[in-house]
Amino acid sequence: MLFPKALWAGLEAGEVTVAFRSWKRPTVKTGGTLITPAGRLAIDAVEVIDPIAITDADVRQAGAVDADAQRALLRTEDGRRTYRVAFHLLGDDPRIALRNDAALSDDERAAIRTKLAGYDRRSPTGPWTTAALEVIRDHPAVVSTELAERLGTERPAFKLNVRKLKALGLTESLDVGYRLSPRGEAYLAGGGAG
Repeated sequence: MLFPKALWAGLEAGEVTVAFRSWKRPTVKTGGTLITPAGRLAIDAVEVIDPIAITDADVRQAGAVDADAQRALLRTEDGRRTYRVAFHLLGDDPRIALRNDAALSDDERAAIRTKLAGYDRRSPTGPWTTAALEVIRDHPAVVSTELAERLGTERPAFKLNVRKLKALGLTESLDVGYRLSPRGEAYLAGGGAG
């Protein structure tokens, strides 16, 4: 579940606490969490609603002004249903502290190496983790399409792989492209996969 940049400040301030989405099936669940650019959200409720029931008060909680405009954004074709998702800010994105921690112990380095080896082993196209880290290191702030081409892969697969690296605190997203985090730089500088 993505939020436009215009809502990030409202999410961070706790003013945006509802979202309306059209899904064939929900991508979040009650009791779960969601990492956003504004921080980690706790999902309080996910419920199917009739779009006609959406009020102006509801959409103000979603960071919008007009219920009609919100309804116009919702899709109902192809078996989609409208969901009201309620949430609250749980705290900062835990990946921020992780990516800034460049003082890797031997155990942390081994844990990263093991996780990356698992990604490589399960990949249908072969090992990719070291090459992806190196291309991001060597080409920061370069659009993902170009980075994917450099690695001979499709952009969607490349972006999915980068999300895995980001979850380990090794990379961070920029307005355009990516860069290695301090943790990622320390990992590669220390021999990476060894």
